[in-house]
Amino acid sequence: MVENGRPRKRFEVVEVTGASMVPTLLNGDRLLVRYGAAVRPGDVVVLRHPFQQDLLVVKRAVERRPGGSWWVLGDNPYNETGDSTVYGPVPGELVLATAVLRFRPREEDQRSLRARLSWAVSALRPLLADSSASSRLRAR
Repeated sequence: MVENGRPRKRFEVVEVTGASMVPTLLNGDRLLVRYGAAVRPGDVVVLRHPFQQDLLVVKRAVERRPGGSWWVLGDNPYNETGDSTVYGPVPGELVLATAVLRFRPREEDQRSLRARLSWAVSALRPLLADSSASSRLRAR
């Protein structure tokens, strides 16, 4: 995804796995992410795990720290997966992209018109910076 320190693509679709971002994101959700966009507190971001550089994770950028690093947290307070409470501030160069849009794939059992309409209404949602989530997570 990144070549010579620069992204090969400007936009890409990535799949969310795990429960660390529930209720904002569910396992199996897809994200349209933008590489090289400025990160703001409250943004959902894709970053390289600080200790496993081949692992990409999705977290919320909560606060910019001195030296350009970011404090990142999952939205799910009951999920004990890694975030800055485990590995500390993340260097800015490891934050690769910001999430622009979330869409949920349709379930196989959604066959009725009502189920399909319900899915269509809720499947696509822009992911704007959520400063209230940033404040709430910072207080945790």
